[in-house]
Amino acid sequence: MVEYKVPNYKISVFGLDADRTAIATGRNMRISPKHAREICHELKGKYLETAQEYLEQVITGERSVPFKRYRKKIPHRRDLQKWPAGRYPQKAAREILRVLENVEQNSSFKGLEVSRLRITHIAAQRGRKIRGIMPRAHGRSSPSNQTLTHIEVVVTEE
Repeated sequence: MVEYKVPNYKISVFGLDADRTAIATGRNMRISPKHAREICHELKGKYLETAQEYLEQVITGERSVPFKRYRKKIPHRRDLQKWPAGRYPQKAAREILRVLENVEQNSSFKGLEVSRLRITHIAAQRGRKIRGIMPRAHGRSSPSNQTLTHIEVVVTEE
């Protein structure tokens, strides 16, 4: 008989009240860590329902995400106030929306009221690299690596 172990991932925040918080993580996601960082920076402190609506608008292209750290050669966006540079990272927004739906299900399972949930911690970290090569001319090759991303979300009932 094969015995399976459930992974016990730890998160980067301590001292949480277990009765009022819910946690969800997304591991080894094939999204850009830079896009995920900018989305997480924008979502922190928002209510869960507001954050989900915001990500759906990003996916459809109605609203843009302000890029504050990784902003070289990024054009201006008309819908942003107080910040000029932004993009529409649709793939990363779709994956982070899946993690937010997961934390919503976890909180409703714990008996928390979904309309009063606020995102108190959301973070994106770089995961492992998937090594690859790209064939080039004259029998050479160049590295073509892909960095995976970890997302962690903590919501607290207010």
